[in-house]
Formats: sequence, structure tokens, C-alpha cells
Amino acid sequence: MKPIDLEQAVQILRHEAAAIQGLVGRIDAEHFGKAAELILACEGRVVVSGIGKAWLVGQKISATLASTGTPSYGMHATEALHGDLGRVVKGDVALVISNSGRTREPVELLGPLKKLKVPVIALTGNANSPLGEAADVVLDLGGLDEACPLGLAPTTTTTAMMALGDALALCVLEARGFGQEDYAFFHPGGSLGRKLMKVEDVMRSGEEHALIEESEPLREALLRITRAKAGAISVTDAAGRLVGIFTDGDLRRQLVAGADLDALKICDLMTRNPTRIEEGKLVSEAHGVMKERSIDELPVVDADGRAIGVIDIQDVLGVS
Repeated sequence: MKPIDLEQAVQILRHEAAAIQGLVGRIDAEHFGKAAELILACEGRVVVSGIGKAWLVGQKISATLASTGTPSYGMHATEALHGDLGRVVKGDVALVISNSGRTREPVELLGPLKKLKVPVIALTGNANSPLGEAADVVLDLGGLDEACPLGLAPTTTTTAMMALGDALALCVLEARGFGQEDYAFFHPGGSLGRKLMKVEDVMRSGEEHALIEESEPLREALLRITRAKAGAISVTDAAGRLVGIFTDGDLRRQLVAGADLDALKICDLMTRNPTRIEEGKLVSEAHGVMKERSIDELPVVDADGRAIGVIDIQDVLGVS
């Protein structure tokens, strides 16, 4: 077994980087621009298809399109020829990927797609191939040499396909006016999406938000905290404006001090004028406030200062 040649690794990276740089001269309105316009105007879904490594690249391109505002799904070319073509309808746009442009399965898709009147964008390294000649638009990678020492394993070509797919998806994103709020909507489960969400999207409200007027007895506050399974209760004036907060930590301190729970009102023990955040602010801002103030609960108020919810530290963990 030969030792690992780090210089070879450097040369492979340079080779693939040069291939991506070479794509810059191929970006034009006639081809790339038309492909982007077809996707932008698509009334259905962008169907991305291929086989082998091109299929794997296609899945990533499809996922990027879907997560940036363009409905899309991947359809393996072989499965398409065995029934999955039934998923395709008029109004869709097809992105078919094949470096050679001669691979049987992708090429055999073209006839049925034409009958369905589905425009075809070809992503290929050979514009004069059967795929390139039959497509409505061709994104031509040009003749790229693979970085593989054997010249066989798809490496440079798949890197170039991926980069061109990213450029296509992100240009459409920009033209569509897809913004941070849209991105957050499609990524509610990840930290990236959550940091772009608004506080009202994650705050605890309704039955999960313990709320009480300042004139109420402490015991009633404890019942409401328990009912909401909360760690704190927002205290308001008669108009619903936030005037204080009472936490389970405050309760423990009162118990240690021997307080008579039946004799006290919530206004006697609450923290007045607590830190708060207005609706419309980003979750990332709320998290920053909570970290800076070392607090686990942050009340959310509307523009008039009325208490509308609370953010618990558990709701924003992982957001930075």
C-alpha cells in the first residue's frame, strides 16, 4: 500500500476549483438565463432526474430548490421509466442531468416528457449529445477531465454540476424575492431556521402562557403556573399590560423565608418591570437577551405592552 500523497490531494482540489472557475464564462442570458426563467415561471414542480452520480447530485439540487422557494422533487431515471413518470404533469419543468448526454435512461425520458409538454433543461457536458439536442435549454459544462487519477470516477464533473445547480437555484431565489422569513418557514426544525423566526412563532401562548393580574392572590398564581406547566407567570395590570414576572425561583426563595402564601398577593412578590421583548423581533435576538441577562423566561409583549406570550430558554436552545 502506497503512502497518502498530500500533494495529490492539493492538485485534485485545484483541478476541481479550476473547473468551477471555468463555468463563469458559460453563464449567459441565452442558456442560463432561459433555464432560470423556466424555473421561475414553473406552475408545477421542477422534476430533477438522472442516474448514477448524476442522480445523487440531482437530489441535492432538488433539495436546494425546494428549500429556497421552488417546489421540486427528484425522480430517478430508471424508476421514471417503470411508472414514476405518472408523477409528472403539465406545468412541471424537468431538469435532466447526464455528463455524457448519452446515458440510455435519461435520454429515454425525453419522448414522454415532450408528450406531456414539459420543458426540459439539460445539464450535461456534451451539448451535441442526444440529451443536449433534444432539450429546450442546455446548460453545458463543457468537456471536463475528471480529477480521478484513472480518469474514470465522476469527480470534477459532479462538482461542476453541483455548483451550477446552486447558481441556478440561488438566482431563482433572488428573482423570486425569497427572504429570511420564507427561509425560516421552510426550515422550522433547524437552528438556522429558528434563529430567523420571529418570537411569536416560538413563544408559549394560550394555555401554555401563565398569566395573572397583579391584584390576584399568590396562591392563584401558583395554580396557574402549575396548570400551564410553566416556570414563570406574567403579571399584568387591568389593561393587560405587562408589569411584572414571578418565577419558580422566586417561589422557592419565599418558601425558604417562611412566607405565608395565603396572605400574599402576586404584586407583593413579583419582579417589577421585567426584561421583555416585542413581537416581531427575531428569535436570535431573544436568545441573546436571555443569555446576557441570565434568565430562563422572557415575556413577549405587543406594541402596546400587553403580555401575549413567553419564551422559555428550552424554546431557543441551539440558536445563536
